Amino acid sequence: MIRTSRLPRISDKIEVGMAWLLGFLWIAPLVYVFWAAFREPAVALTLNPFQGWTLDNIESVWNSAPFDRYFQNTVLLVTGLATTQLVLGILAAYALARYNFPGRDILFAFVLLQLMIFPEILLTENFRLVSNLGLQDTIPGIAIPYAASAFCIFLMRQQFKAVPKELVEAAEIEGASRLETLWKVYLPLARPTIVAFGLVSVSFHWNNFLWPLVITRSPESRPVTVGIVRFLSPETGIDFTSLTAGTVIVVTPLLALFLLTQRQFIQSFMRSGIK
Repeated sequence: MIRTSRLPRISDKIEVGMAWLLGFLWIAPLVYVFWAAFREPAVALTLNPFQGWTLDNIESVWNSAPFDRYFQNTVLLVTGLATTQLVLGILAAYALARYNFPGRDILFAFVLLQLMIFPEILLTENFRLVSNLGLQDTIPGIAIPYAASAFCIFLMRQQFKAVPKELVEAAEIEGASRLETLWKVYLPLARPTIVAFGLVSVSFHWNNFLWPLVITRSPESRPVTVGIVRFLSPETGIDFTSLTAGTVIVVTPLLALFLLTQRQFIQSFMRSGIK
């Protein structure tokens, strides 16, 4: 009995130890980036914590590029895209989950098919579309190819199909219209899923690089990811401390958002059934 009781405890300790090890390996590069960003260039690659600390790297990088404009563009882009994706995704998912109409299953199959296509494959066609609309080098031009999210439609449809029919029938008996039923019955029950998708959308488009790089040409429309790479281009030579300082400037707002909302983020994923 003693041996069998100790085995689970040993295995639990091994699992905890492995989890801590994997967590350390995952976060170590980020920690080192923050370490080097606040160090003088001569000691940036050393691990001596008693000398060489400075804020000059952050200040120099911030003053060398219009980061206030970059951040403004990025905030407008991610908030506008998240809102647009949720509105279109919720309406499409409501129709696919609630009503029977000819071709419904075929349309949903196309939604699932879109999930399997990498956005980079459509780079040329997206560029042609945005160019024909005259939206090159604009924030709407960056956003248009991502306005309708297949992942959002799929996620919200699965959530809406789990809504009890009794609640929908009760709303209809009380005279609620279709949109009122969506607003008063479906959306309150889908709030964790909406929050989860919103956080995923903001994170993805905050870090998106290739498409904004292709479609923008001026600081007036560039997001922060493209702006920092343009500033730290290899043609001008790479300063390691400036590179890490720029990385800190880019990731700090997103990291702060996650730290502030991590509990809601995890609970939203658990409640929404994302595995």
